[in-house]
Amino acid sequence: MISGTAMKLPFFLLLGWVLYTALPASAAGPDLNELIAAPAAAPPSPPAPSRSLFQEFNEFNSRIRDGRIRKAAARAELPVRLAAVREEYRRRGGKAYPETEWIFPVAGYSAAAIDKGKGHGFAPRGYDYFSGNRHGGHPAYDIFIHDRNQNCRDDRTGAAVHVLSMTGGVVVAVETGWQQGSGLRGGNYIWVYDPANQLLVYYAHNETVLVEPGTIVKPGDPLATIGRSGLNAAKRRSPTHLHFTVLGLEKSKSTPLPVAVYPALKQAKSLVYR
Repeated sequence: MISGTAMKLPFFLLLGWVLYTALPASAAGPDLNELIAAPAAAPPSPPAPSRSLFQEFNEFNSRIRDGRIRKAAARAELPVRLAAVREEYRRRGGKAYPETEWIFPVAGYSAAAIDKGKGHGFAPRGYDYFSGNRHGGHPAYDIFIHDRNQNCRDDRTGAAVHVLSMTGGVVVAVETGWQQGSGLRGGNYIWVYDPANQLLVYYAHNETVLVEPGTIVKPGDPLATIGRSGLNAAKRRSPTHLHFTVLGLEKSKSTPLPVAVYPALKQAKSLVYR
């Protein structure tokens, strides 16, 4: 029966009122749970930054050093990696520096500080880059500083002696974590690749390393300070020196070969870095 109040309503409102009262109580309102949207999925985490090809080369070099890669695989991989580094060096504005612009690699010193022995200590026979820390020979020039008390400071100035980049190029490998007692022969070292002259240049036994993989350098740029890091360099019998090696890649891009650069070191300009 329709009440008197309902009889006074317009027809369309009356119809709505009738339908409303006819619905079961459970359908009188919407289900609030249906109105709550499902939580949005969390946005995906941004991808981790990719390692640069210089960091990858550093790891590649460490695997060779530690004997964690077969020689045949390393020989095949080296020219591919160097080609990529060379392209990136040029893309970033890296320049070519001829031998006439090379700088002596120890600040304040000259070729007179190099070993005076036969061949000035350069004995490449038996050396193989792919033998890593177990290589033979001595394909290097040792450049000695004035440090009688072996505190890695120049006796004349009391200051650290800086290692300078002889060539232009880009740093492709470093070691900075050497500790006393380690069997690592080079200690804290630096490898610089000179794409213009197709050279790999090695600076070893450093105290403090000032560069990292990917650092572009020109002749005379500071790389490190001379130290006594390394298996034999740390021993009391060893005078404080820079172990300096140049490997050439021009004739055989898959086999770095030691280069006798003493004549170039004699001609290189000496700098005092302060």
